[in-house]
Amino acid sequence: MKVFLTHTPATRERYYGPRALAELRAMAEVILHEGEEPLTPQGLIAAAAEADLIVADRLTAGPAEVFPGLPRLSAFLRCAVDIRNIDTAAAGRAGVLVTHAFPGFVASVTELAIGFMVDLSRGISRAARDYHAGLMPEVRMGRQLSGSRIGIIGYGAIGRNLATVAAALGMEVLVADPFATAEAPYRQVGFETLLEEADYVVCLAVATEATENLIDAVALRRMRRDAVFINLSRGNLVDEAALATALREGWIAGAAMDVGRATDQMPSPALAAMPNVIATPHIGGLTPPAIEAQAFDTVRQVRAILAGEIPPGAVNPENWSRRPAREDA
Repeated sequence: MKVFLTHTPATRERYYGPRALAELRAMAEVILHEGEEPLTPQGLIAAAAEADLIVADRLTAGPAEVFPGLPRLSAFLRCAVDIRNIDTAAAGRAGVLVTHAFPGFVASVTELAIGFMVDLSRGISRAARDYHAGLMPEVRMGRQLSGSRIGIIGYGAIGRNLATVAAALGMEVLVADPFATAEAPYRQVGFETLLEEADYVVCLAVATEATENLIDAVALRRMRRDAVFINLSRGNLVDEAALATALREGWIAGAAMDVGRATDQMPSPALAAMPNVIATPHIGGLTPPAIEAQAFDTVRQVRAILAGEIPPGAVNPENWSRRPAREDA
């Protein structure tokens, strides 16, 4: 069994890790991508020609032409949650299984959300920037989290964990999610009500066609002028022109973002440069425990496939006809 790992040397070190790679090598022959740039579809077809399985980083796309171009391929495993750049329908037509990793970054992203809220409330980045420039920062009144109201849009794994931590800090928790029910003591409200009442609006909704530009001018106008917006989901949930206008014209007090519409889901530079914005380069899940959790999830998936089983995280198991022969057969 041959496994092709698409990560470049830099992303392999950062997003996969030597321990998971060693586990993978203990089960199969691993072919590594040694180039410095992410593979194009044609590059992937050439590089993975001998592979039975592909373990792909989030920048390596799986468009329709890849699957017929790799007749030996049995499964395309994404070492991330987001599979939007994989054509799962085309994979299914070719009999190729597609999987995603489970979110191992819940604690990591939750902690970043808390950090964003503290920074936006107390001006930590602003003061540090002024001191680094040899200036005396303006002394401003802050807002404490305890007693404030957080509005969580999207009540998935991260949303639930953030609600628990925020409540422990003394915050009132509002939740808006049409597909999940928030338990007491959290208050489930409609999307519009959350925008109108929250001091901190935290976007954790899943990125789909239905949530494209969920946070638009209408939504931002509903927020209070002293409220702040935080995006830890995906950039395509936000109308960036509307957000820039809201920040420039004072519709809201500030924003923080770890994602955006730039390459690799990074914050857009124009937004990140605004004075009332805190931006980080998509590092919400970039901690050793979070990265190893997802890498080892792909290891478990490979082990399941070798045993002839449908692995956890399988997206299209009903179409999986290119099953490899069991290693113990």
